[in-house]
Amino acid sequence: MEPFRAELRAWLAENAPKSLHHTVSTPFQGYWGGKSEFRTEDERAWFDVCLARGWTAPTWPREYGGAAMSSEHHRIWREELVALGMPLPLVGLGLTMLGPVLLTFGTPEQKAEHIPGIVRGEVRWCQGYSEPGAGSDLASLRTRAVLDGDSWVVNGQKVWTSHAERADWIFCLTRTSEDGPKQQGITFMLIDMRTPGIQARTIELISGASPFCEVFFTDVRVPLDHVVGKVGEGWKIAKALLGHEREMVGESIAAGGARPDELMSYGLRKHAEETIGVDSSGRILDPLIEDEIVRFERDETCLRLTIRRHNDKLRVGSTPGPESSIFKVAGTELNQWRWDIAERIAGLDGLGWKAGPYSPRDVAVSRHWLRSRGNSIEGGSSEIQRDILARHVLGLPKGA
Repeated sequence: MEPFRAELRAWLAENAPKSLHHTVSTPFQGYWGGKSEFRTEDERAWFDVCLARGWTAPTWPREYGGAAMSSEHHRIWREELVALGMPLPLVGLGLTMLGPVLLTFGTPEQKAEHIPGIVRGEVRWCQGYSEPGAGSDLASLRTRAVLDGDSWVVNGQKVWTSHAERADWIFCLTRTSEDGPKQQGITFMLIDMRTPGIQARTIELISGASPFCEVFFTDVRVPLDHVVGKVGEGWKIAKALLGHEREMVGESIAAGGARPDELMSYGLRKHAEETIGVDSSGRILDPLIEDEIVRFERDETCLRLTIRRHNDKLRVGSTPGPESSIFKVAGTELNQWRWDIAERIAGLDGLGWKAGPYSPRDVAVSRHWLRSRGNSIEGGSSEIQRDILARHVLGLPKGA
């Protein structure tokens, strides 16, 4: 593997724009594809050079535009990007959630239609899972799909749908039957967001910015061949995708965030010098903060190694199981801990909302801290994840 690492470093030195070095400070930072625009020409150049090598979806098959990377090669690729602080060339739910599901459950026609567009960043996807009254208890969803000739007619509402207002397509769970247990009668569908009858509305968050929307479906007609898997058997696909989601959230939070002491680059160094002490080399002098950062990095390293072992299993044919809830819980707690430490480093600056005489520097820390509170709810609440781990990994009885 070391020859590949050396070759990759040489390639990055030549092709990774220096303006993008050390610019990644939050998960999912990068180009989302679809209706999104490149923020700079260097971001466009970075995407183009990676796309040419199949590195927008490095582990996917070459026939769809990927690079068929092994798990070890992919691990090194991610490590070297993290070391440079480089964004991924392409991010999004099509890459991390829908793509792996289509590769497993999709028909050859569905793969040929949708996967190349994801790899090339031409199509942006959103996730239609949660509903009012059916969030963590997802199987209680009420969005209905009724067969009418050569189409399904969909009516209902989804909520907490990330970036729905910017998405081209939505992968959606619908109820096609009321018979049997609630996990039965659920069907997994792919729906074009341009279809008449779809409306997306943004939801405001306490952080002042939000990726979330609610989506309304009113007599939306969906072709029959847009169903993935069998009608009424979408719960199996839904669970597989949730495994990818929990793994993605945990891995992204663990690998995508800055170290707490590095967050001083947000403009906090002067105040940190006054509150916790920083020497001329940038070393934090407060022994309690320093100890906490060491413990944070220890736990973050443990999570990364656990995810690496799990990914090695996936590369040889396994599918995500209930153990992926570990990544969601641990990643959530790490990210919230990261911003708790950053708030302590920031001192009074960490309480700011707008720049002013008492908070003249960037006040993003307070907004990131507020946003991190939602990590324990989105993607399945931490309470639900712990219940999954207790029953399906540890084998404890229900209610234990």
